[in-house]
Amino acid sequence: MNHATNGTNGALSFGKPPYKVGRTLLPNGMRVVAVETPHLHSATVCLYVRAGSRYEAPKTNGLSHFLEHMLFRGSAHYPSSLALNRAIEELGGTLYAETGRDYSLYQIALHPRYVESGMQILGDLFGAPEFRDIELERKIVVEEILEDLDDRGRNVNVDDQSRLLAWGDHPLGYPITGPLRNVRRFSVTNVRSHFRRFYGAANMVLAVAGPVAARTVYKQSRDAFARVPRGARRKPPAPRAAGPGPRFRTVHNESAQTQVHILFHALPETDPAYHALRALVRVLDDGMSTRLHYQICDQKGLAYSVAGTLHSYHDAALLEIDAACAHSKLAAPVNEALGMLGQFRDELVSEDELDKAKRRFVADIEACYDDLDGLSSWFGGTELFGRADTQENRARALGRVRPEDIRAVARRVFRRENLAVTVVGALSPTQSRKVQKIVREFR
Repeated sequence: MNHATNGTNGALSFGKPPYKVGRTLLPNGMRVVAVETPHLHSATVCLYVRAGSRYEAPKTNGLSHFLEHMLFRGSAHYPSSLALNRAIEELGGTLYAETGRDYSLYQIALHPRYVESGMQILGDLFGAPEFRDIELERKIVVEEILEDLDDRGRNVNVDDQSRLLAWGDHPLGYPITGPLRNVRRFSVTNVRSHFRRFYGAANMVLAVAGPVAARTVYKQSRDAFARVPRGARRKPPAPRAAGPGPRFRTVHNESAQTQVHILFHALPETDPAYHALRALVRVLDDGMSTRLHYQICDQKGLAYSVAGTLHSYHDAALLEIDAACAHSKLAAPVNEALGMLGQFRDELVSEDELDKAKRRFVADIEACYDDLDGLSSWFGGTELFGRADTQENRARALGRVRPEDIRAVARRVFRRENLAVTVVGALSPTQSRKVQKIVREFR
């Protein structure tokens, strides 16, 4: 495929994607997305649900994740976890599930000839779940939560702690797994109530990707999911930051290194400047030759690894820098990272940097043509909240980004009031004050 940049003012060009996307609405309100990829030899069936910690209250926090676990315990036709998993594995597939903050995902990757069978299994699971063996599953979830606690029962997961600082008591700040006290009291009645509330067809999107025919997928899905009631489409609470920054928090943990999350409240995907923000993140961290790794790791040895990531929702986003280093060194990478971000507000990125970021973005887009998970996530997962743009339009929009656009979006995002820094480790009081001073003095 041909792809090139025409300078930072030009659009990107590349070959026509080798897939087609079709959509339909089932009689019960379930949206179905079919991604036809005739060039591939595997398939995936994914069910996305508007359910996650963002939809919970303090007393129900963790229930979406707990429910996800309980669904593995079987259904009317598959009366145990063994029967369910065996039925899927006999098709050459594996059942995978995950709970996020604003969605839950259930996925079966399998051979294309078994797509209909995979849909029938999921249809039975979501049409007639049994929710057996709750005490056994409770033990498993407790073990999962214990991974994030220290020997005194304190949550030392830097992701959980940084989201709490950024979002406060808003559900976006809740831990996905919930607190132990909630998990220990959830009942089958709680699980069934949560299931009825969120697992209606109108609150789901089915995505099927592979060498399939859209018309066939529509017919098979209508039959497979006929027992799933319509329900209602659930709306998450609007995002709300914890308060004006800069905000700073330390959580003591006797570990070998200190972890730090530097977060900025950023722009949602619907903002016209979002493409410039994506370009900024790629200039910041998209390989070992980009600014973040090169300056902090390669040239100054302040950390073994550091990452810059944009965590996006349909109506909010967090730009995150994540690093870990020796306790005594933490002030240096924090100072370096914040100074680097400040440069984006004051200086124009070079055309070479931006062109490289654009070329790599096109390469990622084209690699996605062979990635069923990526295609399903983009066209199916995005459908939970709105119509996904085409890959071509995404690349062209990023191709039009100019250095001036990156500077403008940096001035909107890298502001004191948007900043929240969380540190988890064994910092001394002196070290903690030093890092806090750097954060407070960010301008």
